[in-house]
Amino acid sequence: MINILIIEDDVNIAKMIKATLSIVNYSGFCCYDGKSGAEEALKGSYDLILLDVMLPEMNGFEVMEQIRSCGTPVIFLTAMQDVADKVKGLRLGAEDYIVKPFEALELLARVDVVLRRSNKTQDTIEYGDISVDMGRHIITQKGEPVQLTPKEFDVIVYFLQHQDIAVSRERLLSSVWGYEFGGESRTVDIHVQQVRRKLGLRDKLITIPKLGYRLESQDTV
Repeated sequence: MINILIIEDDVNIAKMIKATLSIVNYSGFCCYDGKSGAEEALKGSYDLILLDVMLPEMNGFEVMEQIRSCGTPVIFLTAMQDVADKVKGLRLGAEDYIVKPFEALELLARVDVVLRRSNKTQDTIEYGDISVDMGRHIITQKGEPVQLTPKEFDVIVYFLQHQDIAVSRERLLSSVWGYEFGGESRTVDIHVQQVRRKLGLRDKLITIPKLGYRLESQDTV
């Protein structure tokens, strides 16, 4: 289980972040001021820290100064867009800097990049009778290997990491193929159709008209 510390003084935002992280089965623990956040970071065992800049008791930069020794990767969260503040945060050792407001998918994508960089992502993803071995790039269903192309593998992994979230074709093309959407959806659609067919996900990997797709979690009725 990936454990993430959320240091954010706005209770509603903190809860939203925690709920977003739970979508990909990450555990979130919230602190609402800089002092308690720094104490928790130093005594706890976390894979990542999401740290707001404007905090009571102690601001995010001061917290960062105190917790650098623990070696936990940090992503700054802030409503400020001042370049000098971004540079300051990065120079203090932050891995990334997200400006509020942000979309759930953006947060999950940034978190995933930092976790991968830190070699802390899940090695195996389970979904019903489907098991994905990330390290060996192998997918099995009911214990039997399923032959997917490299891009089909990347597509199903992306959906598994973003369950119950509406994913546009633009987002999928950018995240899996690494380039911007140019109006041609055929590449995305063909790969999704193949993944559906090979893994029997017709009722779970659903089409959202005029947008894209959504993989419903196993708990969804």
